[in-house]
Amino acid sequence: MKTSSLLLPLLLATASAFAADDQPLTVNGCTLQPESQCANADLRGADLSNQDLRKINLAGADLSGANLRHAILDLANLEKANLTGATLNRASLQQANLRLANFTDAQLVAIQGWGLFAQAAQFKGANLTAAYLEFARMSGAKMHGSDLRAADLEMTWLSKADLKGASLIDANLQEAKLNDANLENAILTGARRHYASFQGTNMEGCTDCPMDWEK
Repeated sequence: MKTSSLLLPLLLATASAFAADDQPLTVNGCTLQPESQCANADLRGADLSNQDLRKINLAGADLSGANLRHAILDLANLEKANLTGATLNRASLQQANLRLANFTDAQLVAIQGWGLFAQAAQFKGANLTAAYLEFARMSGAKMHGSDLRAADLEMTWLSKADLKGASLIDANLQEAKLNDANLENAILTGARRHYASFQGTNMEGCTDCPMDWEK
């Protein structure tokens, strides 16, 4: 009985620690959990890796330099959010709203972005290597100098997107819509272009662009 009495405080302390671990992470008043309302939150440099943030509202939030590796952001609202220099490698952003968001110099390696909405979003200098972006809506996106090597852009809308100097080496562009896009000095070596549309696309200085595409 004496041994049990000695162990009881330790067991209670351990149980308390587990309970604390079960609580959702809170940063600057934003509770990081699915469907939270955190518009305009200050999350600069925050470690949000592996967090389940499905349907969270982070519209206008400052996530510059944040760590979002492996985070689940499906159906999240990140419209006009600042993710400059953020890391989102292998994060899931399926059908997320990224309209007008800023991903300048961000790391988005191998993200799952099926059907996301990123019209007029900024991806200048971003690393989107092996990103899965099938059916994404990225019309008017600013992707100057972005790295899209081996990215899956099948059926993706990139009309009027600025891809000047972008690397699309070995990318999947099958049935992608690149009408009126800017591919000046871009590199498409090894890219699959079956049924892709290049109506009105600027290909000046582009490497392995379909210069003979029917206009």
